[in-house]
Amino acid sequence: MHPAISVIFFTVTSGAGFGFLTLIGLGVPMPESGIGAFFACLIAGGLAVAGLISSTFHLGHPERAWRAFSQWRSSWLSREGVCAVITLILFAFYALNWVFFDNRIGWLGLLVSIGSIATVFTTAMIYTQMKTVPVWNNILTPICYLLFALTCGTLLAGSFGYWEAAVVSLPFFALVSIVAAWGAKLMWWQSGETLSSRGSNAGTATGLGTIGKVKLLEKPHSGENYLTKEMVHQVGRKHASKLRMIALLLGAGLPIVVCVIMLLSGSNGFLFALAALAMIAGLFVERWLFFAEAEHAVSLYY
Repeated sequence: MHPAISVIFFTVTSGAGFGFLTLIGLGVPMPESGIGAFFACLIAGGLAVAGLISSTFHLGHPERAWRAFSQWRSSWLSREGVCAVITLILFAFYALNWVFFDNRIGWLGLLVSIGSIATVFTTAMIYTQMKTVPVWNNILTPICYLLFALTCGTLLAGSFGYWEAAVVSLPFFALVSIVAAWGAKLMWWQSGETLSSRGSNAGTATGLGTIGKVKLLEKPHSGENYLTKEMVHQVGRKHASKLRMIALLLGAGLPIVVCVIMLLSGSNGFLFALAALAMIAGLFVERWLFFAEAEHAVSLYY
């Protein structure tokens, strides 16, 4: 699949934003009110909204994006939009009470957390339900999306330096989250199916496989078209391996080292922010590979 920058930005930033909203809603120690609470809300909500807005850039007619909300009964994309809007509205009321009245309403925060998790899950299901892309059609896909979102949220929450008041040490929780998220991703990389592993080839695609081996003599089109541009993208195995290593070093290696340093030294704040930035940078590489390495069934015709 062609890795569209707008979709990569959307899945990474909105995931981080809603992950942060989840932690805020669950009552993780944060500034009580005022400027600190305002910036926490701004970062969490800003990342979520920025990601959602960027997703419309991939549409042929962004001005018609609102029409997707009507298809919530059958479309995961529509369900994602509905969940995101409801969650952000709930968070707006939660943030107003927090920033101006020093009141983090517990039941409202819980609804925000549930809505945030639901939004990330629906985003993942847009890709998971696609049987035409075997590597995405995997239970580990939504697990990876959810774990990455919660990990980013934990690191962003810790950046405000209030983790000492947490019941569980936030650096330790972040360390466990990082290992769990990238462990799930390694399993996803290892178990990822391909078209050939599912028995799909030019013969099954054309229905002519029963009469002999099917070979492609000419491409269906003499030039590039929408399908070849969006659905058929190849990345060399050599380059993919290097990019996976970069993703692991940035998204897992550096944040793990930072969390260990914080556990040993008791430092916070700045180091958490550094870990969060490294994690998000690693996820941009991981998400590029998520799309670039995916094989769509239509490629069998090309």
